[in-house]
Amino acid sequence: MSSEHGSGGAVDRDTIVYDWNGEALESPVWMEGLEFYDETLRDGIQSPSATDPSIEDKERILSLQDSIGIQHTDIGLPGAGARAVADVTHLAKYAIEHDLAINLTCAARTHPNDIRPIIEISEKVGRPIEVMAFLGSSPIRLYTEGWSTQKLVDLTGAAVKMAVDAGLPCTFVTEDTVRSRPETLKTIFKVALDEGAKGLCICDTVGHATPGGVRSIIRWTKKLVRDWGYDNIVVDWHGHNDRGLGLINAIAAAKAGAKRVHGTMLGVGERVGNTAIGQLLVNMSLMGVPLEGDLSRLPEYAALCAEATGTPLPFNYPVFGTDAFRTGTGVHAAAVIKALNKNDAWLADRIYSGVPAADFGLEQIIEIGHMGGRSNVIYWLKSRGIEPEESLVAAIFDTAKRGHRVLTDGEIRRVIADHTLNQQ
Repeated sequence: MSSEHGSGGAVDRDTIVYDWNGEALESPVWMEGLEFYDETLRDGIQSPSATDPSIEDKERILSLQDSIGIQHTDIGLPGAGARAVADVTHLAKYAIEHDLAINLTCAARTHPNDIRPIIEISEKVGRPIEVMAFLGSSPIRLYTEGWSTQKLVDLTGAAVKMAVDAGLPCTFVTEDTVRSRPETLKTIFKVALDEGAKGLCICDTVGHATPGGVRSIIRWTKKLVRDWGYDNIVVDWHGHNDRGLGLINAIAAAKAGAKRVHGTMLGVGERVGNTAIGQLLVNMSLMGVPLEGDLSRLPEYAALCAEATGTPLPFNYPVFGTDAFRTGTGVHAAAVIKALNKNDAWLADRIYSGVPAADFGLEQIIEIGHMGGRSNVIYWLKSRGIEPEESLVAAIFDTAKRGHRVLTDGEIRRVIADHTLNQQ
């Protein structure tokens, strides 16, 4: 692939970006059929600091998930009460009326009072809703609850059977899987699959796992299922971010063979939150995973999530923060400007960015500040159709150098106005 430059030359792009990331240079088997599962409307709004979005915002979130190409979404936990039932019913109807392709799921404890509302909603709207039946399985949880392994067996079997007998797909979700004993998991996994569960969801409920641990448990689970002769069982990964490993753990799970990888927009969720699905999709795209939807709508989804849930979006948040593609540094800005002067937008988008802004509906932004150079000022003026006359450039540059931060557009325009008056 070549890139034409304004100087008249042509450069093979592979020669100006050397990529040590092997994933981006090949198509490993793990990339085939990888799918994404959005928990924003259920696990996300369980954050103690989050606001439960209005039903209108939930509609917009659901539509954006579908447009972006996310294949699965959790639209709520109807067992939580009447409001949850009403919202889940509304969203299921909305998905049908707007012909959304996204698969609808609901969370449920392994209890009839949680599973029954999902069955009733599914029957009411005329569309299957996947039941994500969850149950704590770690020894610390069993000790705290006073549960025996037989208790887990009974709860698992009854819950999965209830969902499957109603004609609904059911995934068995073990809470705190990564701190559970293999013999316990083996026992209840077998019960769930024998009762007709379509999949098993491996959860890092408290953000305990490291990438090595993720690989171990995903590979162990897949081998176990193969040894039992279950060929089409879907293995999910659901991770939290307590140790700051949510994103890298999700990538490790995908590489180890998890088919569905879970996350929430902005990572909103219990405690410090879940895997950030926006960052996950960005990284998967850059690693060469074939994605189905319009990733240029990810910034819109991030902004909506921040507003609808009352979650602050930090200025330095990767890709979606206001500073993600913004620079006021002279060296950085000068390189971007030189690339643009070559009439090469591809080059300008990568010279000082590991993420191409244009791939996600964004653009590089050059500001004027105390760390900038004259080229910042010239670019700013030219990009707004203002002639970069030398005395004007000097006036803006001197103002910036006397400050301690990037100038706002209003401040720059005041300098321009004052300069114009002084020239008259």
